[in-house]
Amino acid sequence: MKINHLNSASINPYQRSAEKQQLPQAAQKQDKVEISSKAKELQQQNSIDAARQEKVAALKKQIESGTYQPDPKAVAESLLNHYKK
Repeated sequence: MKINHLNSASINPYQRSAEKQQLPQAAQKQDKVEISSKAKELQQQNSIDAARQEKVAALKKQIESGTYQPDPKAVAESLLNHYKK
């Protein structure tokens, strides 16, 4: 039985990767990022969410201090509209 040496001492398996690293910067590809329109919409929604969080925080303060006075007619009307759907 004859066994051939696959990894002989004269061959460096990492030689190609070392050569690639030594290429000048201009020859290497530049990274490029493109933001889709859907991603831009999601970023705009984040600003809407921030405004909503501010509104919720203001309502929490009013509830904690006891100064929050909801309109009972508006609440009842919203409930009816919600359950009619």
